[in-house]
Amino acid sequence: MLPRVRRADVTQARIDVDALAALVGDPGCGGVVSFAGVVRDHDHGRAVASLEYEGHPSAQAVLAEVAAEIAAEHDVVLAVTHRIGPLAVGDVALGAAVASAHRGPAFAACAMLVDRVKERLPVWKHQRFTDGTDEWVNCA
Repeated sequence: MLPRVRRADVTQARIDVDALAALVGDPGCGGVVSFAGVVRDHDHGRAVASLEYEGHPSAQAVLAEVAAEIAAEHDVVLAVTHRIGPLAVGDVALGAAVASAHRGPAFAACAMLVDRVKERLPVWKHQRFTDGTDEWVNCA
């Protein structure tokens, strides 16, 4: 099997989830699961006008650590990317792909990867609402 973590990036570039899925291709893997966390047009009943993600300088290292943990714990191959900077409604903020010999472990590992990234990644979201208000949220 090739390296288990194929990508773990924090970037300002657009995220291509299909490209992440292609990265995790492996002859020993028959199940590939991908995830796209997409910017939605509302949050807690308020319309979102725009948002921006800001990351702590350690964000890249934390994401790599989380990816390595999940790959080892679940015996999977994975790629994960979180975007920072300004994003529009419909943009992918978090992309992930996980491959395993079978679909069950791939689904479980992908869910755990997304949950753990959201728990540990030091990234903050600055949301601006159409009513002129804004808020900062610690989340991925």
